[in-house]
Amino acid sequence: MPELTAQNITDVVVETLKDTSDPRLKEIMTSLLRHMHEFAREVKLTPGEWIQGIGFLTAVGQKCSAHRQEFILLSDVLGLSALVNLMYSEKAASGTATSLLGPFFRENAPVLKPGETIAAGDPAPPVLMSGRVTDEEGKPVEGALIDIWQTSSSGLYDIQGPAPDEMSYRGRFQTGKDGRYEVMTVKPLGYSIPIDGPVGMMFDALKRPIMRPAHIHVLISGEGYRELATALYMAGDPNIDSDAVFGVSSSLVVDVEPPERSGAPHRIRYDFTLTRPQPGESSVRVGADPSKVMAAAAE
Repeated sequence: MPELTAQNITDVVVETLKDTSDPRLKEIMTSLLRHMHEFAREVKLTPGEWIQGIGFLTAVGQKCSAHRQEFILLSDVLGLSALVNLMYSEKAASGTATSLLGPFFRENAPVLKPGETIAAGDPAPPVLMSGRVTDEEGKPVEGALIDIWQTSSSGLYDIQGPAPDEMSYRGRFQTGKDGRYEVMTVKPLGYSIPIDGPVGMMFDALKRPIMRPAHIHVLISGEGYRELATALYMAGDPNIDSDAVFGVSSSLVVDVEPPERSGAPHRIRYDFTLTRPQPGESSVRVGADPSKVMAAAAE
């Protein structure tokens, strides 16, 4: 048993990973341990400060529920989600830029026909969102599944409303032979990130902006293609340059066009490009439910 010091303890802990059979797991854990220990040394972390940190992470976990994912929110506001997406996008530079999946994604949204609305009952003017899903060569991707979700025109997701178990402002659509899709909706409203939990307390302490610009989430999967998680951001939103979760890129900003004639809907036109997976890429879905991923990993 070596005599532990602040300098040698990292190597001692890393040595305990020597029999890890999964090489990728060993690589990740080794790097995580080294960076984590170096962080503590760099800032001269005290026991009291670390207990505060543990209390914060505990509170983040306790705030998670079937309708809220505080850990995804924490990852988003720290820019980690955006960093992972940016690295993912670098492998598929010719495809549509990715954006954050966010904490409000729900699996098994209603399957709707082309042109059906995801915003039934919303009093705002209708908006027809349409375009094509193609590959990198511009060829249509038939049968791609498009998951779409957004806030209402008042800025709330369904799970934030009075009936969180009921799905609204979300749906799944399938592209036709020409790769086309059509979704009727309403213009979403920008909103504050949830600030009634530990992440909100952190934002208050750091004096950071809490708003997200108006956007529509899109998750597209096609046989033989990389799953694309992205979002379209409404041009002119006052928070487009100060997104609390760093999700905006210029290629994802869209105009909401006025009606072409009386009685016609507003329009959002956008084409998505899917890319092929690279050898050795993880098979875990971008849009997988975190609890299901963890359960599968434990099997």
